[in-house]
Amino acid sequence: MPVREWDGNSYDRISGTMEALGLEVLERLELSGDELVLDAGCGSGRITQTLIERLPRGRVIAVDESPSMINAARERLGADVDLRVMDLLDLELEQPVDAILSTATFHWIADHERLFARLHAMLKPGGRLVAQCGGETNIDILRGKANEVLMREPYAQHFVDWQPPWNYAGAEPTHERLLAAGFSTAECWLTPAPREPEHPREFLATIVLGPHVQQLPEALREAFMDDVLAALGQPVVVDYVRLNINAVAGSSPPASSAA
Repeated sequence: MPVREWDGNSYDRISGTMEALGLEVLERLELSGDELVLDAGCGSGRITQTLIERLPRGRVIAVDESPSMINAARERLGADVDLRVMDLLDLELEQPVDAILSTATFHWIADHERLFARLHAMLKPGGRLVAQCGGETNIDILRGKANEVLMREPYAQHFVDWQPPWNYAGAEPTHERLLAAGFSTAECWLTPAPREPEHPREFLATIVLGPHVQQLPEALREAFMDDVLAALGQPVVVDYVRLNINAVAGSSPPASSAA
C-alpha cells in the first residue's frame, strides 16, 4: 500500500527543485542511446522526459506506485510511453533491462533489502543501477521545526501513534544491502544539497511535509502550514542530504535472495 497519497498535478507544477536534483543523477548514467531503461519511481515524468530524449533508439519503462503520478506523467509524455502503476517491492517486468534510474524514491520504501533484490532481479548481468534518494540526516533541521509545531494542540492529538514513513539510510548500510542483493560492485555516498524551493508553501505541503498534512483533518491543514512557515522563517531552506548509488548487477542472484 502507498505510504501516502500524491497529487500528481501539484507535484508536476512545483517539482522543479526535484527535477534539478534528478537531472544531476541522470548525468551519471552513461547511455549509448539504444538501451532498455527502467525509471523506478517516475513521479510526474519530468526526468523520464529527458531520459527518453537520451534514448533515440532505445526504450523506457516508467513505473510509480501512485496512479495520480502516472496520470500526470501520461499528460506530460503522451500515450506512447510505457507507464505503469507498480510497487517496486513487487517489481516484475517481461524482460530484464540494461539500466535502472531512480530519483527521490527509495526513501519512501521501508524494506531496502527486498527493494534491491527486486531491482537486481530485473537487471541484465552487468546492468547498472544509478539512483539518488533522501539519506541519513535528510531534512533533520526542517523536520525538527515542523515537529515542534505538530506537538502543539490542536495538532498533537492527530499524531499520537503516527510513525514517519521515511527511510533515510546511510551510505555504508546501503552498500552492504546492495552487495547482499547480488550487485557485484556498489558505490554509495551522502551529499548535502540544501535548496530554496520556488513555491515553498505548496512544495512543503505537497512533497516534504505531505505525510504530516495528510495526517491532519482538512480544517487544520492550512493553519498547520501557516505555523510551520512561521517557525521556519525566511528564506525557506530545505536541508536535503542525498544518498547516491552507483551499482552494477552481478551475473546471478545471491542464494539467499529476497526476491
